[in-house]
Amino acid sequence: MVTRTVDLRSDTVTKPTEAMRAAMASADVDDDVLSGDPTAQRFEEEVARIMGKEAAVFVPSGTMGNLISVLVHCEVRGSEVILGDNSHIHIYENGGISSIGGVHPRTVKNNPDGTMDIDRIEAAIRHPDGALYYPTTRLICLENTHANCGGRCISAEYTDRVGELARKHGLKLHIDGARIFNASAALGVPVHRLVRAADSVSVCLSKGLGAPVGSVIVGTKDFITKARRLRKTLGGGMRQIGVLCAAAYVALQDNVVKLEDDHRKAKIFADGLKEIKQLRVDASSVETNMVFFNINESSMISPISLCEALEKFGVLAMPASSTSVRVVIHYQISESDVHYALTSIKQAIQEILAVGTTK
Repeated sequence: MVTRTVDLRSDTVTKPTEAMRAAMASADVDDDVLSGDPTAQRFEEEVARIMGKEAAVFVPSGTMGNLISVLVHCEVRGSEVILGDNSHIHIYENGGISSIGGVHPRTVKNNPDGTMDIDRIEAAIRHPDGALYYPTTRLICLENTHANCGGRCISAEYTDRVGELARKHGLKLHIDGARIFNASAALGVPVHRLVRAADSVSVCLSKGLGAPVGSVIVGTKDFITKARRLRKTLGGGMRQIGVLCAAAYVALQDNVVKLEDDHRKAKIFADGLKEIKQLRVDASSVETNMVFFNINESSMISPISLCEALEKFGVLAMPASSTSVRVVIHYQISESDVHYALTSIKQAIQEILAVGTTK
């Protein structure tokens, strides 16, 4: 019986540390809807300071954070947002901007590095002369790091160019910064510099940072006032949220410094995968804590069969497509876990091929 578990499905699977649990137990709390929670207020102020923005608000999830941000910027139904065709908001957030907000998505092709060509973004902006026929463009969204592009980092210079384009056309810029601290660590650029051009940013606390719950939205004071009201509308007005913010504060203090090591272990993982002939991986594209690898078409292995076989070894991973698998490193994955997972992949592949040969 396998007693070891190496969970590589996502960096959302981390468990609260003892320090987080102690902070949660001793948090100074109050009703955040009625009078404000003191721990939440201190945490929001700290995140706003780190991000270089005026104000912040804690929300239950990144999906809600992005939804609120889009709806604040696109207050008029029938507004349009320009975003990547492979972006998290467009693919994985239940179409909430459309079904709840009446906001129309206009997609631009994501490049392999997560960017969108600037000229394509500009070409997607609706001309005012077509207002009788078309939605009104009000917002551009970027994602940093870009998950579906392998956790790639978006540079400050590129973001500045998109910000300049937005201002030129009277638009707003929102950044889905679910793993923005990973981008900061990988690029060696302060996080506030990465988002300087943005009007709003959503920051996930339960991904790279390893907090148990929550995200934070940052922006101007006026933006956050509207965001707080929308949070209540969407059912996100929570009560003694200092319990959650206390754990997130520990994550912010303790785990940002661990991100570089997560990235180092991801590169070790990618280099190890290169030695397995049935697999293909572009190790040069591994910039942060995510590794995507492909299975050679000539093999008898599928992502589903490989992930199922890995479960017998206590290794958990996720199929990313019909030909690829995704693994995500987090601070509760040791270097020993990485080597164990690589060994398990080799053994799982051998078992699958052996079964296929005997059929």
